[in-house]
Amino acid sequence: MSTAAVTDKRPSTLRAASLPRWTPWAIAAGSLVLGIGISLAAGLDSHIQWGLIAAVLFVLGTYGVAARVEGRRQAKDRVATSLVWVAFLLAVVPLISLIWVTAARGVKVLDLHFLTHSMGVVADTEAGGGIYHAIIGSLEQVGLATLIGAPIGVLTAIYLVEYGRGRLAKAVTFFVDVMTGIPSIVAGLFILSLMLIFEMQPFGFAGSLALAILMMPVVVRSTEEMLKLVPNELREASLALGVPKWRTILKVVLPTSIGGITTGVMLAVARIAGETAPVLLLVFGNPFINNNPFEGAQASLPLYIYQQFANSAGSGAAYDRAWAASLTLIAFVMILNLVARGIARWKAPRTGR
Repeated sequence: MSTAAVTDKRPSTLRAASLPRWTPWAIAAGSLVLGIGISLAAGLDSHIQWGLIAAVLFVLGTYGVAARVEGRRQAKDRVATSLVWVAFLLAVVPLISLIWVTAARGVKVLDLHFLTHSMGVVADTEAGGGIYHAIIGSLEQVGLATLIGAPIGVLTAIYLVEYGRGRLAKAVTFFVDVMTGIPSIVAGLFILSLMLIFEMQPFGFAGSLALAILMMPVVVRSTEEMLKLVPNELREASLALGVPKWRTILKVVLPTSIGGITTGVMLAVARIAGETAPVLLLVFGNPFINNNPFEGAQASLPLYIYQQFANSAGSGAAYDRAWAASLTLIAFVMILNLVARGIARWKAPRTGR
């Protein structure tokens, strides 16, 4: 018999043994059961501790089973995948828990009356009242801040990406980086100092100015990254046809990146929608309806939540109103994100088939 024939009959070593697809789920279930058993035996009452022990057992079990069946190299790959899943769960579980607790406690008083009435003369210790005045204040303050901060942020990003060269661009980039990490209370104190100089009383627009300061660096950074993703070939093709640079930016660059820019702006809006410190310093709060953001104290949802919780002592009508307002604020941010996704899909450039 020839050597070639003998070689053909040998088993192939290119295909090693592999675990079934259901193996990770089985290991996860076993780790969870074993983790709960160890926690109960050790007298641990916290579910967080149960989950952490189960996560460690899941990673160790994945490596042990994969190393025995598939080898150490494939086991390391599966361990990396397991760590990614554990990190994902560590990020998602607190978020789900937050939404669940807020919804469970917020629905107690959240109804049409709560959304369409203000606090008025209702005391914090009394039942009744609503957040209509706070919703109006938040919409006006965040809306004015967006009208100020979004255009400035987008134009700044366009300058840095399309025109920025030399020391001025470096200085703008440096200040944008510094403003990204600025505490919200500092922005509020800056506007408050200007109000004290001009002897002005608290009003809604002052809060909008502070929120705009917090919003601009987020818009600049997100827009800058989106503009950098636009292929240079599109710019060069437009310029080769004799189109001016400003028109290329307006008709080619911005439409191509409008989806990402819109998402970045909405993320910035969601970030400032929950700010409390600047509003507390500059807007001051008002239990009555004030539709004019340029005169008089005004309410907002974050400030309303803070005031109600501060006066609730952990229970009572004010405590329930604080949770209901929190649920409303979460729904407001969620609606903003859904609107952003809709606008991004609507304005996204469409390629022909």
